[in-house]
Amino acid sequence: MSNPGEPASCRLYLVTPERLEPAAFAGQLAAALDGGDVASVQLRLKNVDDDAIKRACELLLPVSTARNVAFLLNDRPDLAAACGCDGVHVGQSDMPYEAARKKLGPDRIVGVTCHDSRHLAMEAAEAGADYVAFGAFYPTMTKPSNYRPEPDLLQWWSEFMTVPSVAIGGITPANCAPLVKAGADFIAVVSAVWQHPDGPGAAVKAFNEAIAAALAS
Repeated sequence: MSNPGEPASCRLYLVTPERLEPAAFAGQLAAALDGGDVASVQLRLKNVDDDAIKRACELLLPVSTARNVAFLLNDRPDLAAACGCDGVHVGQSDMPYEAARKKLGPDRIVGVTCHDSRHLAMEAAEAGADYVAFGAFYPTMTKPSNYRPEPDLLQWWSEFMTVPSVAIGGITPANCAPLVKAGADFIAVVSAVWQHPDGPGAAVKAFNEAIAAALAS
């Protein structure tokens, strides 16, 4: 299974909207994954109870698994383990990496938000994180951030560290090139896919074309 521990140049990392109806969203997810290469999907639901998260995993995990795409859960390593997800993503205010790893075991993916901090990223990498996430690189209303790293952070990381990096925050096919060229292993996207006027499949296709163009230039 492809996952954020096995980068290939630069690949897409889809993050779901924080509110969704799982049965209806399953079709959107399938369309996105059928639109082109995607490494992983992160289910990021906010302000819902555990049963809602479990139901979403039950309906959406098979869509990803059938397409050989890693399925990660945001914030909740306990539910990620219980639902059979491929891994978890934890933020700096969520469960510490070590605790998340203990709940998931050695074989599943654990990624860590590191904002714009080289120090936090190095700590996460040394602890064993499968990837570190930097951002927000561009203004975003999906998850407003006071952090605004520059692409040279990705370049520095790619030159000196082997743990893959994920770039996130306001990224579109039109503005992803500097991040791809700087060495991001994965581009995490939310609204640019799910709110694309031609649908999520067209968005994924556009992202893959933009990534390929950036790598070739």
